[in-house]
Amino acid sequence: MPSPGARGAVVRLLKPPRLLSGESVLAISLTMAIAWLAVVPLGFLVYTTFVVDGSPSLSNVSAAFGADASMLWTLTANTMTYAVGATVLALIIATPMAYLAARTDVPFRPLLFVSALAPLVIPGVLHTIAWIFLGADRSGWLNELTELMFGIRPFNVRSMEGMIFVEATNQIPLLFLLMYAAFRSADPSLEEAALTTGARLPTVIRRVSLPLVKPSLFAGVLIMIVLAMESFEGPSLLGLPAGIQVFTSRIFQLLRTYPIEYGQAGAFALVLLALTAIGVFAYSRLGKGTAAFETVSGKAFRARRHQLGKLRVPMGAAIVVLFVVSTVLPVGVLVLMSFQPYPSVPTMGSFTLDNYRYVFGNPRVLDALGNSLMLSIGAATIIMSMMTVAAWLVLRSRHPGAWALDGVSFLPIAIPGVVMGAALLIVYLRLPVPIYGTLWILLIAYCTRYMPYGMRYASAGLRQINGELEEAAFASGASRMRTLRSVVLPLMAPSFAAGWIFIVMSAIRELSSSILLYSPGGEVLGPLIWDMWDTGLATELSAAGVVMMVLLGILALFAKLVADYFGVKESKDNHVG
Repeated sequence: MPSPGARGAVVRLLKPPRLLSGESVLAISLTMAIAWLAVVPLGFLVYTTFVVDGSPSLSNVSAAFGADASMLWTLTANTMTYAVGATVLALIIATPMAYLAARTDVPFRPLLFVSALAPLVIPGVLHTIAWIFLGADRSGWLNELTELMFGIRPFNVRSMEGMIFVEATNQIPLLFLLMYAAFRSADPSLEEAALTTGARLPTVIRRVSLPLVKPSLFAGVLIMIVLAMESFEGPSLLGLPAGIQVFTSRIFQLLRTYPIEYGQAGAFALVLLALTAIGVFAYSRLGKGTAAFETVSGKAFRARRHQLGKLRVPMGAAIVVLFVVSTVLPVGVLVLMSFQPYPSVPTMGSFTLDNYRYVFGNPRVLDALGNSLMLSIGAATIIMSMMTVAAWLVLRSRHPGAWALDGVSFLPIAIPGVVMGAALLIVYLRLPVPIYGTLWILLIAYCTRYMPYGMRYASAGLRQINGELEEAAFASGASRMRTLRSVVLPLMAPSFAAGWIFIVMSAIRELSSSILLYSPGGEVLGPLIWDMWDTGLATELSAAGVVMMVLLGILALFAKLVADYFGVKESKDNHVG
């Protein structure tokens, strides 16, 4: 009689082999879907650039850059000047403000947070247009005021200096939040030890505080440079009228002319993609050398706020100035302009509600609002659903190819919006898929653009869940898929909600991809405001912009309520546990 081991071997031999588990099918399906979103457009972009009439050719590159390569060097120099200049200016403003908020008894701290975070609810196109209203050399309100008072017109935002200033003020929130978190996390005992030895506060900041947050500082610089290189609104609205071209504005020009130069646009897009990829690679390498800067351990600490003494008054005044520049001026000019019958400095008796009647009575504006909400909510739901499962496969799965999910899903972060728009335009004009000119192509663009952020939110949430919970489910007989559905997904609700809200707010603000992909009758808010500006409807777009900012403000408030809800719920759960 055969032994039990022999009988088991026979059963295993006779049992039909299971080619693919549910986990493997899920991993392969997700990888293919993500690769289609992220890789296929770039493949078509490369093909269109280097293949002409079915044969390899460099004719598009030659036509784009010229025989002497002067266009390439001009665009590279302008792009880097713009990106580095905006980064340096934002760094000079945001880093001291973050230190003051985190480490000192500076007055007007709530005002400081409002100043730093208010630009988050002002879309880039509205922020740029607001500064045109304020700082245009001929019609800017600030120039009108200074000419009346001093006889001079010193401001001109349609210049390289103006572009740098507008981009820096638009990116201050990102750098402020990054540096504020770094200063709050760093152990203050090192600073206190330096102060007890007699060092002055400026010396302590220079020799102790800033070195402690060097990784965050470098990361912020790299992120800012990449975002500025990808920026579209400032270079197009401010640079093109002044004859200043960067890569994004040149690509936009080539795709908005007739006949459309897809090959030349692809050549410029690939150069810009290479520049942003270098920045993203440098950022990823930076994270591998941060262990030497770790100061947070199991030992608790409580930061003691430094007394500014005589510096309280000037620092408080600086916060008021920042609040006026970052919030009051751009928001105020849009609100005032929305009540004007025509673009001009407000005068007594000139206020009207006609612009708001136009907004709420215009089907095109209402359709754009509905399309923006529908697409942003749809994209956020699709991304967070896919990336939550993808993060689980990457971090918890034993599938050998799961690692590819992380790399492919992160790829679009190096693709500027205008490049993504150009690539998708080429793909769906060539493939027999009838979605060009519909909202579906915008949904694909949003899913592709914000996929890396969804993956980061999902990964961060999953890393906070102890693997013992899943092991307990396995020990109780649950399958891996049942464990994912019943244990992991409910616990990831806070990170899912945070990523969902971030993507919704970002997609509503999106312009650089949408401007190349939308069609009449299928507008979203960003391109609609751009089109209204292009056709001279300055006061009407101001009213539409105010409505858009109110919508984003409501979403931001909703985000805070969700964060508070999950924070309170988590505290109660921990207390009960």
